Amino acid sequence: MRDLAEREGGCCSFFTFTVTPDEGLIGLDIAVDQEHAAVLDALAARTAAAGGRR
Repeated sequence: MRDLAEREGGCCSFFTFTVTPDEGLIGLDIAVDQEHAAVLDALAARTAAAGGRR
């Protein structure tokens, strides 16, 4: 997960990724500055619409 977050950060430098390991889980927080909030909101909407489909 950390490798993926690092590669994505290199691709889209306006994202800030924070990987947080927990017992049996890995958390991934994604943040952007206010200027790019619409991009993050659109990605969140697409994720919600996919609803767990893989």
